[in-house]
Amino acid sequence: MHELSITQNLLALAQQYGTEAGAARVTDLYLVIGPFSSILDESVQFYWDLIAEDTICEGATLHFERIPAKLVCQDCGTGYELQRELEFCPACQSSHVKIIQGDEFRLESIGIEPSREYT
Repeated sequence: MHELSITQNLLALAQQYGTEAGAARVTDLYLVIGPFSSILDESVQFYWDLIAEDTICEGATLHFERIPAKLVCQDCGTGYELQRELEFCPACQSSHVKIIQGDEFRLESIGIEPSREYT
C-alpha cells in the first residue's frame, strides 16, 4: 500500500517539473527501480492511472527500468551483482556485504508536450 503515497509524490514532482517547463502535458515518466526498493510496477501503474486523471499527467506512459542489485564485500573488497536472492561474497564467501545499488526508486526524467506559447 506504500505505493500510493510514492505515486502521489511522483505525480506532484511530475506536475511541478511539467509546469515549470511550460508543458501542455506530461507524456512520459522514466523510473529507475532496484530490487530492494520493494516497489511493484503494477501497483504504481494502478495508482497512477487513478490519481493522474484531470491533471497535466493524465495518459502519461510510465517506463520502468529495473536495475540489478550490486554489493561489495566488506572483508575482501570484491564487488558483485546479485544473480538471485541475497548471496555470500563469491570470492571469500563472507556474509559481511554492503549494498551499493539496488534500493533505488527515482524519477530519472520526464517527457513533455510543450504548450503552444513555448513553441
